[in-house]
Amino acid sequence: MARHRTEAGLIEKAAGLWGKAGQRSLARSALVEAVAQLTRAIDQIAVLPATPALRREQIKLQVALITPLIHVKGYAAPETKAATEQARLYIERAEALGEPPEDPLLLFSVLYGFWVANYIAFNGDVVRELAAQFLALAEKQGSTIPLMIGHRLMGISLMYTGDITQGRAHLDQSMALYDPAVHRSLAMRFGQDTRVTILVFRSMALWVLGYPDAALADIDLALKDAREIGQAATLMHVLNNTSMTHIHFGNYAAAKALADEVVALADEKAAAFWKAFGTIMQGGVLALTGKASDVVHMLTSGITAWRSTGATLGLPTHLSYLARAYAELGQFDDAWRCVGEAMTAVETTKEIWCEAEVNRTAGEIALKSSEPDAAKAVTYFERALAVARAQQAKSWELRAAMSMARLWRDQSKRHQARDLLAPVYGWFTEGFDTLDLKEARALLDELHA
Repeated sequence: MARHRTEAGLIEKAAGLWGKAGQRSLARSALVEAVAQLTRAIDQIAVLPATPALRREQIKLQVALITPLIHVKGYAAPETKAATEQARLYIERAEALGEPPEDPLLLFSVLYGFWVANYIAFNGDVVRELAAQFLALAEKQGSTIPLMIGHRLMGISLMYTGDITQGRAHLDQSMALYDPAVHRSLAMRFGQDTRVTILVFRSMALWVLGYPDAALADIDLALKDAREIGQAATLMHVLNNTSMTHIHFGNYAAAKALADEVVALADEKAAAFWKAFGTIMQGGVLALTGKASDVVHMLTSGITAWRSTGATLGLPTHLSYLARAYAELGQFDDAWRCVGEAMTAVETTKEIWCEAEVNRTAGEIALKSSEPDAAKAVTYFERALAVARAQQAKSWELRAAMSMARLWRDQSKRHQARDLLAPVYGWFTEGFDTLDLKEARALLDELHA
């Protein structure tokens, strides 16, 4: 109908129909079609004489365009950032004319777009500041939905910048406000379903803080909800992030199955951002279980595709996997280059939630080099332990303690090794069937022998 109206020169009616078509495509996860149809509607409105009603429609459609662009092009892609900026300009122009949007969530959707672009092209200082602004505005307004989204953004921002305990607290606050009967439709306006997103990020926080069983319960719920909701963007988000958490657990078969599923779904939806993420997760599994040569190819292509969408989030972790693969192949210059890039990324972007693991990986590579450097390894392991303790990151602390304990065992310092590892292991109250805790128990048994 929109096409017929367009051909007949009935531009205003055509624009309305293109807009409805775009909204319907977005609702059924036809992301490429939604971009094309919403863009067509916006372009047609732009050639019509401006009226308050058309300006309101223009704002609504411009904001709607942000969501499919996020998933097709990427959160930090130039096209997505341009669409978000244009929506902001339309809202400011309407307000200057005394025509503020009837739906206050439109402004919050735009603010979310600015936050998420800086989150994906990670800038720790900016994401914390934008999250604080979002939450302050939400508190001033006092409405449930902005408060729920604001706590979600603040929780994620704090977690990735190393304040994991406070990040978890904000995620809990967001979860307490969620009502599935009211809030599931918001997935079309704020990237993904809010509850599913909270579960995914809270599971990461819980794992890092040393609660593997609670983390696993959250990701199981997230996957169940995402499959029930049936929105592709929510499912791709969950598949990728739960794959990463399963890698941390040592559940490599589960991680691979999820990564394979998301790559296939992203191909179907032409979602370049999520395919790049999935390819990196496939490479992460291979880095810990497979052939190093395959890892290098897969991770290099995945990271290149990831960066092409404007994304830098997660690079410290992804580059650490790549460094491991190069070290396994004996290509230590490349391994140290990747370690250096990972550490630079941590320092410049302030994505420090994984800093301990980056340093531990560097220590392990120092021991694998053709000329092992135990002193260098100790320096990295000590740094890993210090960062993990400062962040209350018990799972990272356990890994760093195991690495140091193995080194000391090999240096015949068994008592020191046991005295370091035993209290860290003894802190845990759950997750004893996970890979790290099994390995820690076996190492302690060996040190007691």
